Amino acid sequence: MIQPRRRAVLCAALLAVCTGLSACDSLSQPRSDRPETARNFPRADRPVAPIISTRWSTEEDRDRVNEANDIMNLAGIKPGMTVADIGAGEGYYTVRLAKRVGARGRVLAQDIIAEVIDQLGRRVTKENWANVSVKLGSEDDPKLPEASFDRVFMIHMYHEISEPYAFLWRLYPALKPDGEIIVVDTDRPTGQHGTPPLLLRCEFEAIGFRFVGLTARTAAGGYLARFTPGRKRVDPSEIVACRVKR
Repeated sequence: MIQPRRRAVLCAALLAVCTGLSACDSLSQPRSDRPETARNFPRADRPVAPIISTRWSTEEDRDRVNEANDIMNLAGIKPGMTVADIGAGEGYYTVRLAKRVGARGRVLAQDIIAEVIDQLGRRVTKENWANVSVKLGSEDDPKLPEASFDRVFMIHMYHEISEPYAFLWRLYPALKPDGEIIVVDTDRPTGQHGTPPLLLRCEFEAIGFRFVGLTARTAAGGYLARFTPGRKRVDPSEIVACRVKR
């Protein structure tokens, strides 16, 4: 079961009781280990999986089970769309999305590792994907242009986002009014490279996204969840961190 946790209120109450006592310093949230641009947002109240590899299977093996086509079909990818591939890695989805959206469409491939983006840029150039561009993001900001995307793909990477509330808050404006975020992940703890669907939904809804639906057992493994912009984006000061009740 997912429950909101009002950490700020609790800490304020405890600090008020302990005013003047040095022991209360330990109640303060350590801030030096977070990007300054993320400090107005709640910290993720669950483990964050480390980025251990940009590849979990060969492209040939993934095509053998029709992975990309299955996910693109479920996501409703059509010619002429503009799509972002977040955590693009070596570009498995990037190039297949580029082929699906065609010359009238666009694909923006994003990653937070400079070396990965450089390598992907070389692949895009070598394979002459004229409708693809690459972008270096950061752990708390995808750095996407506003009101630009019909779909944003986040494939088996959500559990690696260390600042999900800041990241999702800054991702929200990038969608067109009828755009969708497509998340593919596995139903297991975030520390084990998955995200429980209820936790995923809670974190997205904490920002103001609207949950559209979930498809289980995709060709990519795990589930596919869909989100659209809600009525408004929640102010950072009003975001309440989600947690899994243990």
